[in-house]
Amino acid sequence: MDEREPGGPLQGVTVIEMAGLGALPFGTQKLADMGADVIRVHRVSEVPPEPVPFTYSEYNRGRRSIAVDLKHPEGVAVIEALAATADAFVESFRPGVCERLGIGPDDLLAVNPRLVYGRLTGWGQDGPLAHSAGHSLNYEAITGAIGSIGPKHGAPIPLLQVLGDFAGGGLHLAYGVVCALFEAQRSGHGQVVDTAMVDGVMALYSVFYGMARSGMHTEDIGTNFFDGGSPSYNVYETSDGQYVTLAPIEPQFYAELLARLELDPASLPDRDDPANWDALFDIFQQVMRTRTRDEWEELLGGTDVCFAPVYRLAEAPDHPHNVARGAFTEAPGGGTELVPAPRLSRTPGRPGNNYAYPGADTDAVLRQAGLDPDALRQSGAVG
Repeated sequence: MDEREPGGPLQGVTVIEMAGLGALPFGTQKLADMGADVIRVHRVSEVPPEPVPFTYSEYNRGRRSIAVDLKHPEGVAVIEALAATADAFVESFRPGVCERLGIGPDDLLAVNPRLVYGRLTGWGQDGPLAHSAGHSLNYEAITGAIGSIGPKHGAPIPLLQVLGDFAGGGLHLAYGVVCALFEAQRSGHGQVVDTAMVDGVMALYSVFYGMARSGMHTEDIGTNFFDGGSPSYNVYETSDGQYVTLAPIEPQFYAELLARLELDPASLPDRDDPANWDALFDIFQQVMRTRTRDEWEELLGGTDVCFAPVYRLAEAPDHPHNVARGAFTEAPGGGTELVPAPRLSRTPGRPGNNYAYPGADTDAVLRQAGLDPDALRQSGAVG
């Protein structure tokens, strides 16, 4: 099968996506990559007056787009018609917006009792912050996430949106939707999936909450085992100003590292005593500055010392391991894009050819739903 032919375990599943930013299209990309037919609903105002050249974005990969005026009565009827035969509906508006538009859970579940209704917000559907604006950094803040990351004894640092928007939000939405779809196959009933990015971040940090309660992780940033305090789980600078990682946590891996670095264990401070961590880090750092990043990869790569070089984003597609696994593929708009993960042996996901350009698939989607696109366009309900 061609790598861009439709495929994946979610073939036959239809998802209606109300166009949103950041976390929501990341979540629906995961569903589309696994074969779901994701139909994104754009606003009519988002359709450009003239066609423009094809532009590529992973946010839009594998999805179709229609443009609907949700303030038009017939526009709401279009959403109801699509939901009637869909398996899931997902949105990322503030709480109450869909209800006011007439496309809330009660409205659409009345049309299709088997529908899975996915809701993605920062703070959740209730609570004192539910109606407040926020971004990934804010959700990472009240959960303790960024409060545990930063320079030694220093202030918390902003992260990329990976924790809040993508892992805590979009990925948890996709997971919740798939779980609810699985249950609906047995019960015949849909349900609402309330995905809050703040909940998702806390779920990702569940192990560290336990470590904090037990005293294994303290509030002093940069002094704990996994946050840069331990020399056995750290980043080291090389002679060419690049960086490498060493993480020989287990004794046998640590012993192999010392052997390959030609360091006598008897001459080193006890690594199990945190009081020795700074001195031991300085010893390792001095050694790592004797070679370049690539030289260290030649010496330590592929061994059991738990080593990897630090690559920039633009370098990642060229690492031999990523090349060997085919982690990146050629993108239609040029350059590379990631192949879907995880990898399934019999029904693997595949990056789709179609990209959700605003309104591009309106006619085809409406006809598939048994609606007349010309009449709806004339009335102003679609664009």
